[in-house]
Amino acid sequence: FESNAFVLFIYIYRLYSLTQIVEYTCSFVPKLSITIKTKYENNNGCSENCLGLSEEELQTRLLEEVDIAFDELSNQNHYKKEEDPKFFKSVKTGRGPLIEGWRSMDEPIMCSYKLVNASFEVWGLQTKVEDFIQRSIRTVLLLGHRQAFTWIDEWYGMTLADVRAFERQKQAETNEKLKATDDN
Repeated sequence: FESNAFVLFIYIYRLYSLTQIVEYTCSFVPKLSITIKTKYENNNGCSENCLGLSEEELQTRLLEEVDIAFDELSNQNHYKKEEDPKFFKSVKTGRGPLIEGWRSMDEPIMCSYKLVNASFEVWGLQTKVEDFIQRSIRTVLLLGHRQAFTWIDEWYGMTLADVRAFERQKQAETNEKLKATDDN
């Protein structure tokens, strides 16, 4: 098994407030595809169809609300008290901790709407794999959005130029880690 045999393709289009990951595929699993469409709105999750779904898509979608404060992480190994919005209080903004009913009381608030499509066209495995992907993505989103809230003091006040520099730094660090892994 060659170290470069695994190739992951991610195509992302970014334009605030809409981000579209067009294709997320894997070289050794050609029948796997994940598409995530995201839109951010300044509300508490009250938009019915901000992603512009067709009537058919609205009828077949499975709607899940993710509460960053009160939904439990499926893997408790990821739990960190300092990343729990029920206990976190921002020094810079004074936001937090989040209490029961926070979505209707706290301001400002932003909602991240996501449409996740997973496709794994392998007979006998399709439903199980697609369900696993959906559950896994929900877990990643819950953890990531909890971290976005509890890490606010690290990013609050950054300019767009600061954000882009931070992204370049993290990309370089990731590439170095991958290179070190590849060299071993």
